[in-house]
Amino acid sequence: MVQRFILNEVSYFGPGARKVLPEVVERLGKKKALVVTDKGLVKFGVAGMVTEVLDKAGIAYEVFSDVKPNPTVTNVKDGIEAFRNAGADFIIAIGGGSSMDTAKGIGIVINNPEFSDIVSLEGCAPTKNKSVPIVALPTTAGTAAETTINYVIIDEDKKKKMVCVDPNDIPAVAIIDAELMYSLPKSLTAATGMDALTHAIEGYITKGAWDMSDMFEIEAIRMIHRNLQKAVDEPSNADARNGMAVAQYIAGMAFSNVGLGLVHGMAHPMGSLFDVPHGVANALLLPTVMEFNMPACMDKYPRIAEAMGVDITGMTPEEASQAAVEAVRQLALNVGIPQHLSELGITAADIPALAEQAIADVCTPGNPREVTLEDIKALYTKVL
Repeated sequence: MVQRFILNEVSYFGPGARKVLPEVVERLGKKKALVVTDKGLVKFGVAGMVTEVLDKAGIAYEVFSDVKPNPTVTNVKDGIEAFRNAGADFIIAIGGGSSMDTAKGIGIVINNPEFSDIVSLEGCAPTKNKSVPIVALPTTAGTAAETTINYVIIDEDKKKKMVCVDPNDIPAVAIIDAELMYSLPKSLTAATGMDALTHAIEGYITKGAWDMSDMFEIEAIRMIHRNLQKAVDEPSNADARNGMAVAQYIAGMAFSNVGLGLVHGMAHPMGSLFDVPHGVANALLLPTVMEFNMPACMDKYPRIAEAMGVDITGMTPEEASQAAVEAVRQLALNVGIPQHLSELGITAADIPALAEQAIADVCTPGNPREVTLEDIKALYTKVL
């Protein structure tokens, strides 16, 4: 079987790494950027930490900050118009998954205008041309959108999240600068960190996983276990922040190439129908879906337990697997993740609609255990 692994052309790591931007822009041979970010990052000065570098280097740019937490088709279309009006020739994306996903949608359509309706990008769209070059600077340690070939956009008409998978959308350059994450609130640090853990665990057990992806994902799990609690409890802990920044990138390198599973399949409709933050949805669902998948993952869960700091000496595979689930559940509790859908305003009456979207989600077929619509309803009910 032939395996494929797609990565950024170049990536930079370390506190202060944003300072390489001038040499990056010079190497790309570009003249003017559209900076894609959100109003919160502008208001609190995080975007300014990047644009300050551009100002000092005399690099021209305009800012598009109308990015929503769960970006929509309209969001992307507005960004495309902003790109054209600015006369830009590349994109600098600053933010979490929302900014990155919006930037990917913009970049793909600019170079593939036949997909300008945006909804035609859902799934594996047959685009012919690479995106406009994107330089991605994440401000959260969670989505790893700066190194993936995936992006998620909400179709407002159908009230559903479109998962788009396209090798042409991967940012040309990723700059992982933990200094951009130091001011992240505790709740967002927790949610995005658990999102990264979900990526690592689902990427490790998904049907498409293989030796190379396993190597990255197990190390990502180990690093998240070591750093997430510290990053939440000690926001100014530079080592923990940088550890999480690198861990989420490592998880993204792998899952982007092998796929995910049912946690994401069930989390996406929670975002599209109830605007639940993606990391919160993933973190809430992860332990329960792990338990459901246990019969199909008895070979891998013990390694997850070890990576989560559990001594499995003398345990049976079943005991070690259950220990992995409990370690994940305990970490979610420790960092303050909600444990029930009802805490998010979701009721029993909402479960059928959630389940219908989840069973059809592009991530669900990657789940290691076959799942039915009734299984999904039962899982939602279990965490209600």
